[in-house]
Amino acid sequence: MKIKTYRIIIAILGIVFLVSMGAVVKNYLDSQKQQELYNDLAEVVETEPEKEEKPMIYDGDTEFLPDYQELYLQNNDMVGWIKVEDTKINYPVVQSKYEPDFYLKHKFDKSYSEYGCPYVQENCDVEKPSDNLIIYGHHMNDGSMFAELTKYESKGFYENHKTITFDSVAQHREYEIVAVFKTVAYSSDGFQYYRFVDAENSEDYDNYIEKCKKLALYETGVSAQYGDKLITLSTCEYSHNNGRFVVVAKLKTT
Repeated sequence: MKIKTYRIIIAILGIVFLVSMGAVVKNYLDSQKQQELYNDLAEVVETEPEKEEKPMIYDGDTEFLPDYQELYLQNNDMVGWIKVEDTKINYPVVQSKYEPDFYLKHKFDKSYSEYGCPYVQENCDVEKPSDNLIIYGHHMNDGSMFAELTKYESKGFYENHKTITFDSVAQHREYEIVAVFKTVAYSSDGFQYYRFVDAENSEDYDNYIEKCKKLALYETGVSAQYGDKLITLSTCEYSHNNGRFVVVAKLKTT
């Protein structure tokens, strides 16, 4: 009887092991497929011809940069491209105004994916632009999407990476970091940074910057004033339930 019980236990453990290994292999293959997809998209951007070599395309009043024409034709939800040097963050950014969280679980080609694709909050206007563009990306275990945004927890990393590139499809844009902080989303105890899109007045704007600075992990020496355009990058942070890691930066002007 004991031998039979042991055999059953061993069989169950074997099944659990095989299922676990299958999940590990699946996750690895999914990770590889995602990386290949976004590497291919980055290659398209990096090899796009110069403006004089390829005619511009238009969507209403928008004139597109040659860099992003091909990708926009693949998916007209594309609103820009984000890049942080020395990280895996080098991705197209999309926006679905009528299905707000669509890209939370869909990749650039609109097929289902746990990895999603970095996307702009639905009530933000990238071209105008809004006073604050809120951009979300998953914190994936393989370090992809916005996982490496948390490198900014280190002031040493910040010191060597003070700017972030976020191009719209029509304009090259570079932003300098104002504040890096952690908070809790969807809680009265947390900072609801995602509610600030367009300032009602200078006081409203200043209150947002003041709160960002108050929560900041370290001082950047950079601030912003009413009229400066911002991006707020957000990803999950796991030290708290519904934790968020947030980087706020302002558009550099020439």
